[in-house]
Amino acid sequence: MRICRVIGTVVATAHHPAYDGQKIMLVRQDSPAGEKAAPAFVAVDRVQAGPDDRVLVLTEGTGVRQLLGAEAGPIRSIIVGIIDDIDIERSHT
Repeated sequence: MRICRVIGTVVATAHHPAYDGQKIMLVRQDSPAGEKAAPAFVAVDRVQAGPDDRVLVLTEGTGVRQLLGAEAGPIRSIIVGIIDDIDIERSHT
């Protein structure tokens, strides 16, 4: 799983049938502290995420296929949760 931020919405009128009825978002991986950590990529949204939401994204193809069904098609990333808060434990040395 990756911690990401929703940075946009993707509209594709011509697409693979697996994307029929799917909401597609542009997300960017962030560090737990909220800093940009990687380039943007697309993910199917199954939790009604919105702009600037921090989300949990599953990017492992087999897991995505299990969530969407065996005939999921070429979908590699799926938003599976909206993050409310991240509490980072710090060592007191």
